Amino acid sequence: MRLVLDRYAGLVWSLARRFSPTQAEAEDAVQEIFLDVWKSAERYNPEVASEATFIAMIARRRLIDRRRRASRRIEEEVGKEEIPAFVQPNTQLVEISEEARLAVDALASLRPDQQNVLRMSVLQGMSHEKIAEATGLPLGTVKTHVRRGLIRIRELLDQSGSRRGMGVAL
Repeated sequence: MRLVLDRYAGLVWSLARRFSPTQAEAEDAVQEIFLDVWKSAERYNPEVASEATFIAMIARRRLIDRRRRASRRIEEEVGKEEIPAFVQPNTQLVEISEEARLAVDALASLRPDQQNVLRMSVLQGMSHEKIAEATGLPLGTVKTHVRRGLIRIRELLDQSGSRRGMGVAL
C-alpha cells in the first residue's frame, strides 16, 4: 500500500483538489479514495486498465459521490430553512396580495433544480458563484437556471395577469 500511496498520491491529490471546494475536504476525499483502493485491490485487472487508470476511476467515482452527497445536504438545508410566509405556497393569510400568490404558484411550477437555485438567489441573496459552489453545479448552469426560471415566472405572471385583468410584472 505504501508503494501505491507514494506512486499515486499526486494523481489522487490533484483530482481531489479539483473536485473539492476546500483543502480539508480534499484531504478527507484522498483518505476515502485510498481506503476504497485498498478495498477494491482484488478487482484490479492489468489486462483491462493500468494501475493509474484503475485508481483514477475509483477516485473519480468517489469524488462524484461526495459532490452528490454535498449537493443533497445543501438542498435539504435549503428546504429546511424557514421561508417567509408570503412565499409559501397554499398559504391562507389575508394580507397576501394576489400578485404574491401568483408569484408563489409560478415558482412552484418550476423544476425543483430551478426552484432551488432561484430561492438561493432571490430569497437568500446568494451570488451565482456562491450558488455554484454550494450546489456543485457549473456557473453557467446556475446562470441559465436563474434566467430561464425568471423568464418562465414572468410568462406565467403575464398569463395570469391578462386573464384576471391585472398588469403583473416581474
